[in-house]
Amino acid sequence: MKAWILAARPKTLPAAVIPVWVGAMPRLLDGDPGSGSWILFWCTLASCLGIQIATNLFNDAIDHKKGADTGDRLGPTRVTASGLLSSRAVMRGALGFCVLAALISLPMVLERGWPVVAIGLVSIYFAYGYTGGPFPLAYRGMGELFVILFFGFVAVLGSYFVQSGELGGGAIWILGLQCGFYSCVLIAINNLRDIEEDRQTEKKTLAVRFGKTFARWEIALFCFVPVLLQWYSLGWAMPEGLFSRIAFGAGIGAGVVIVRSVIQFEPSQRYNRFLALGALQLLLFGLTVSLIAAGK
Repeated sequence: MKAWILAARPKTLPAAVIPVWVGAMPRLLDGDPGSGSWILFWCTLASCLGIQIATNLFNDAIDHKKGADTGDRLGPTRVTASGLLSSRAVMRGALGFCVLAALISLPMVLERGWPVVAIGLVSIYFAYGYTGGPFPLAYRGMGELFVILFFGFVAVLGSYFVQSGELGGGAIWILGLQCGFYSCVLIAINNLRDIEEDRQTEKKTLAVRFGKTFARWEIALFCFVPVLLQWYSLGWAMPEGLFSRIAFGAGIGAGVVIVRSVIQFEPSQRYNRFLALGALQLLLFGLTVSLIAAGK
């Protein structure tokens, strides 16, 4: 069981949870008891978690097959490369989570129809296509674009659509972009940490293509552009509620620490702590959105 928990990569799961949360909260916390559905929210959340875990499992098995996880790895242990689980078992586990995600989505399909099916099919394909298939995005320097699209726009707008039956206006699209950028902090830190290993195995991430300085500026952009977007959406003012101000300020502080740390330290196992801080930053963003929606 410990090997499967390790393979699921729990520290990455906020990237699946927070966009769903952010997309749903404007309807669930708007003060109207007839607005939104908690049942649909939990179905959306569980389905997205299933797809995220499937993506992680596919990534584990495929990276091992391609030789991308070497003995010099600085990140957490990969279960296939370390021999804790066989490649076949991990691939079967990934397929199992894809099936589970599809089954859990049935109430959403019944409520909102074919758009949910379309979103689900594309998401399941790219759970594999992120590292596998004829054009693996992670090996072409397109990981950040993938994260912005799927962990940003698709997840946030999709969650809002499930709640409302509508795509949402500009404010929801801004939330999608913010979530995508904050989620990209995780992949950008990961790619900077693994830059030497990825270069040796010809995994052409943006960090490998353009170097460490670019990667550090990229992390700074992903940390601070969402803050500017938040101020813009609030009319260039701080949130009104005390708790939302505290959460907003804490998120900015987390971003400052992340950027200073990746500038100060060369890639090493220390970066795993920065990844945890990136996940915290994403959680604080989700909390801020919820508190603003609740007027607190």
